[in-house]
Amino acid sequence: MNLPTQAEHVEDLLTFLRESPSPYHAVASAVRRLEKAGFTELTGTEEWTGHSGGRYLTKGGALLAWYVPEGAPASAPFRIMGVHTDSPNLRVKPTPDTGRAGWRQVAVEIYGGVPLNTWLDRDLGISGRLTLRDGTSTLVQIDEPLLRVPQLAIHLDHTVNDGLSLQRQRQTQPVWSLGAPEHGALLRRVAHEAGIDAADVLGWDLMLHDVQPPGLLGARREFIVSARLDNLVSVHAGVTALLSAATSAAPDRVPVLAAFDHEETGSGSETGAQGPLLERVLHRSVAARGGSAEDWERALAGGLCVSADMSHAVHPNYAELHDPDNHPLPNAGPVVKINVNQRYATEGTGFAAWAAACERADVPWQRFVSNNALPCGTSIGPITAARLGVTTVDVGVPGLSMHSARELVGVDDPGHLARGLAEFVTAG
Repeated sequence: MNLPTQAEHVEDLLTFLRESPSPYHAVASAVRRLEKAGFTELTGTEEWTGHSGGRYLTKGGALLAWYVPEGAPASAPFRIMGVHTDSPNLRVKPTPDTGRAGWRQVAVEIYGGVPLNTWLDRDLGISGRLTLRDGTSTLVQIDEPLLRVPQLAIHLDHTVNDGLSLQRQRQTQPVWSLGAPEHGALLRRVAHEAGIDAADVLGWDLMLHDVQPPGLLGARREFIVSARLDNLVSVHAGVTALLSAATSAAPDRVPVLAAFDHEETGSGSETGAQGPLLERVLHRSVAARGGSAEDWERALAGGLCVSADMSHAVHPNYAELHDPDNHPLPNAGPVVKINVNQRYATEGTGFAAWAAACERADVPWQRFVSNNALPCGTSIGPITAARLGVTTVDVGVPGLSMHSARELVGVDDPGHLARGLAEFVTAG
């Protein structure tokens, strides 16, 4: 496998995290890496041809990329890596300019499962996309401290350490200036940063992000700390694995990266895992190579999928909330996520396929299962398994503070995940 060293992987991951404050930026960052390796773009409206090589398609915050080895038959089974580009955050409302008591504020909506206290007293920028009158979109990324959700001083709430509870509408709105609210002020500022006229903007998808850059932490710098580790670690690992597969894939399988949006809100969108995007792209890729309906069914019947999403490491301050016999730790390898109620898609066949790939790649791995007394999270794994009917295994890098404005994972595990994925899609 042609893969970067662990140090190279970490350095490129930190760059990827800095470049990707929104799902749209994550897609653009991944595309730059794919195009540098010779992948070419397809669109949904053009005719697809059956040439071998790397191809990709983007739609909003979603990316589908695949590599067809030279001589691959139309029935070559798919090896799918499923990830997601979105992270819980605060998103700008359609009428953003608001305020009270002499302060200008920005109206935000809570996206996904956000632990709101982690967004307090952080320096926040704005990122996302602006859609223009001609239907085109442009990305915008303001990495300077522009907004802040200020916490109430302890002098005015002596019970704050007994349990903080925020009113989601009124107490999560960030400040950004003084004075009376001015309609259009935020859009003018954002459009100016993007180098366009605010009058040309008819729609937008904007969100807030912590401007503190990612970094390394710990006595031996053994941890990565950053926003959006869930799930950009997996997106970056998937891109890395696909690029490796493009140099070593056998002609009897087609490696695929499916990076969906909206996983944090249930995946029910045109760019989410519940939608038909992946199924349509895979079907067209078979047809473009002259495949029949029989070839399509064979490609799925022999297919495998690995859903890669961040997982929980055992928390030293709350160890009793974890399964007593399964305590994953950072830097001990990615975990296989198991739930018999199908919150994760892992069953014995997929488990064995992932474990065998890790063994071949000399990658350590661990198990994760939830405490029976607590609800279990989920991923795109069960959705993909149900839509395509392919054997699926759920895996992920273990970390702390999942969904926080700033999360933590082990410095070695992102590279472990990439190597396991590369082996899974090329030889699994």
